[in-house]
Amino acid sequence: MKTPKRIEPLVEDGLVDEVLRPLMSGKEAAVYVVRCGKELRCAKVYKEANKRSFRQAAEYQEGRKVRNSRQARAMAKGSKYGRKEAEDAWQNAEVAALFRLANAGVRVPRPYDFLDGVLLMELVADEYGDAAPRLNDVYLEPEQAREYHAFVIRQIVLMLCTGLVHGDLSEFNVLLGPDGPVIIDLPQAVDAAGNNHAFSMLERDVGNMAAYFGRFAPELRDTRYAQEMWALYQAGELLPESELTGQFAQDEHSADIDGVMREIDAARFDEARRRAIREDAERGSSKEEEPTPPWLQ
Repeated sequence: MKTPKRIEPLVEDGLVDEVLRPLMSGKEAAVYVVRCGKELRCAKVYKEANKRSFRQAAEYQEGRKVRNSRQARAMAKGSKYGRKEAEDAWQNAEVAALFRLANAGVRVPRPYDFLDGVLLMELVADEYGDAAPRLNDVYLEPEQAREYHAFVIRQIVLMLCTGLVHGDLSEFNVLLGPDGPVIIDLPQAVDAAGNNHAFSMLERDVGNMAAYFGRFAPELRDTRYAQEMWALYQAGELLPESELTGQFAQDEHSADIDGVMREIDAARFDEARRRAIREDAERGSSKEEEPTPPWLQ
């Protein structure tokens, strides 16, 4: 097929030898199967911001680092330069996340290169060499669902151990390769420590996986892995090998608001009493030091 204009620089640089066919077009990018020497890989061509259906919501941007204060100011103002910088940062976030997660052993497509808004990465194929299907396109036996669910939960734990939360995980962005699930699409990944929405996103990611696999193994819908792993993460105790149960006992003791208010009122009363005693003592001391007026002598 004709080489898409955005992929031409990779061909000119010798990174891609031939574009074979389009693979998919999603809400944020178009993906092509390309030949690199004897290997088949993917070229993910990011769509321009005004052509994407997935918006860079502020909740995803929170906690992300920028190169310098000029970039931060421009992005905040929304100037032409700022919009370009925001777009570059959005694309670079996925590249950085893929390298970071692949090096940590998370099952994601291995990234190879990134040039002019095109990400060159591993083609996740099925046992016949064709592009692997998404989870949404497969039917699972209950035991398979339990096995794959446990595998995905382990990947989410590994991601959290590296300090990242996927933020948009569902059956639509998990591929099923010969060796099991592969997590894809990470431009919206958030910093677990620097983003105030990180837990709610983690909870949503894990909940989406429980709901999907729960179609085939209903008991998975009642698991509470997100709360369990987040509690360990906050305590600094979450490790790649941490054994999770899927159960989490929430503190059921509701706060005794009336009791707390009584303690606050008592503390205020004691403080007022001490202040009054102190002021009386100070006034008494002042009176002793003042000379007696002549008309009272």
